Amino acid sequence: MFALKFAPLVALMASTLPAVAAPPMASPLPMPRPVQGGATAFEVAAPAGSAATGGGNVLIEVIAEQAIEQAETPAETASAAPVPAPLGPDNSIPAPQGMSVEVLPEPASAPAAAPVAEAVPTETPGEAVTADTIGTRSPDGESLLAVLTSPLPRARGEVPAEFVARAAVLRAEAEASAAQEAAARPLDTDDPAFRAWITDFRDRALAAGISPATFTRAFDGLDLNARVLDRDRNQAEFSRTLWEYLDTAVSSTRIRNGQEMRSEWRTTLVRIEEQYQVEAEVVLAVWGLESAYGAARGNIPVVEAMASLAYDGRRQEFFEQQLIAALQIIEAGDTSVGNMTGSWAGAMGHTQFMPTSYLEFAQDFDGDGRRNIWGDTPIDALASTAHYLAEHGWVYGQPWGLEVRLPDGFDYRLAGEQENIGVAFWNNLGVRLVNGDPIPDHGRASILLPGGAEGVALVTFGNFRVIERYNPADAYVIAIGHLSDRIDGGRGFEAGWPRGDRALTFAEREELQRLLLAAGHYNEEIDGIVGPITIAAVRSYQAAAGVTPDGYASPRLLERLRSS
Repeated sequence: MFALKFAPLVALMASTLPAVAAPPMASPLPMPRPVQGGATAFEVAAPAGSAATGGGNVLIEVIAEQAIEQAETPAETASAAPVPAPLGPDNSIPAPQGMSVEVLPEPASAPAAAPVAEAVPTETPGEAVTADTIGTRSPDGESLLAVLTSPLPRARGEVPAEFVARAAVLRAEAEASAAQEAAARPLDTDDPAFRAWITDFRDRALAAGISPATFTRAFDGLDLNARVLDRDRNQAEFSRTLWEYLDTAVSSTRIRNGQEMRSEWRTTLVRIEEQYQVEAEVVLAVWGLESAYGAARGNIPVVEAMASLAYDGRRQEFFEQQLIAALQIIEAGDTSVGNMTGSWAGAMGHTQFMPTSYLEFAQDFDGDGRRNIWGDTPIDALASTAHYLAEHGWVYGQPWGLEVRLPDGFDYRLAGEQENIGVAFWNNLGVRLVNGDPIPDHGRASILLPGGAEGVALVTFGNFRVIERYNPADAYVIAIGHLSDRIDGGRGFEAGWPRGDRALTFAEREELQRLLLAAGHYNEEIDGIVGPITIAAVRSYQAAAGVTPDGYASPRLLERLRSS
């Protein structure tokens, strides 16, 4: 009987819609539809002023445009204008040619359905379908308009540009509504103080241009990472001598793997070298030392790590800056929250970029529209590293440093980065390469004695300072430079190291600085970092004590300071 009442409507469909084989008499009861994967219905927020359900959730249902034209008068069209469905590149079923959409209330919030007989036209189908009856449903739950206009699938053509544009607006409204709902949910973290910090930081992030939707995505389920805080607080206790570090950093395995990677990625590396004018072996050395050629990229969520470190407060300003940069990367679409992983300190990807460095220097070298330094393919990461070095002043063809031999009677007070002068000066003093040749002129240079007078002596050039921009530790710079030389077929260091010495502990380095301060040779912060200032203070004390002023902070020197 239900089908017989719709006979006039079927006749209308036959006259206005394309012929199809065995069309159904009525649309079946709509089944629940997935949000993605070829769905033809979408749960979105009702646009402002919608006549649907007062701003609640609505269903977007595709209907035949020709039937709508017959079902609506001009006045009704103005009050219940069709809204395009969000069918775009992410939907596996494209919008049909000449199709439109209608906003229909959810069954749960719809007004009581009118009796079927009152909503079903008896003569002209269009006369009974008005703005007031479009949203009504039969007792079986079917939209009456959908019953009237649900033909079998037909051939589809190009999606009209206007349809796509209006659909994009609808999607944006839906995303904004979802973000507002998510932002209203309580944060999923157990630490109330951390939860309060996140609430305060949200204001600062939004003021910096982060959208509420991105912030909610990034912080949903995030909690304080105690492991990250522990690593940050205890990193200074780890101590190795330079030569012990080089034994690992420039091991035969790492050299061999670097040469294999050079062969595997030869074409890409050649293009990178040509474009950025940074030698391939240097880029490979950074890759090898930072992540063992991609094998150890880090698996700690970067947003969680940065948030934990910023909350902890030891370097709050720095880590908040990195956290906002990480959110900007997510907002730009270069990667997702779940894919943005790295080290405990926030360094990311194959060559361990900090978020701020990523924003400024990362490259989309493979041309896929994303600067992807996290994936299994290292192309973008390698190009980004070359770009970073180039932008910080890398000079193509200039060595980072060369091993040298110092002449008898060399004045060790001249060693150190404070003396950065032309190579003619060093050649005139009798400084020579280990093979006896004069130092080639690659610009201003310094003499570096990382193991004191008993260890390897180096003449370093401008590129040494460029690598320092990646990591300022001398041990790191020497490791990158030496590994790049070895990948390129160079020899190991010829001079030895004082392997009988051990590294000073962090507490001993602080004690060294306090004793130098008391002796009048040091006037900086006691931080346990033996950098250029501390080395210069050591050299000043050594000269005053009548010992070789090589600036080497050894256990023997500490004992001398204690007893003086």
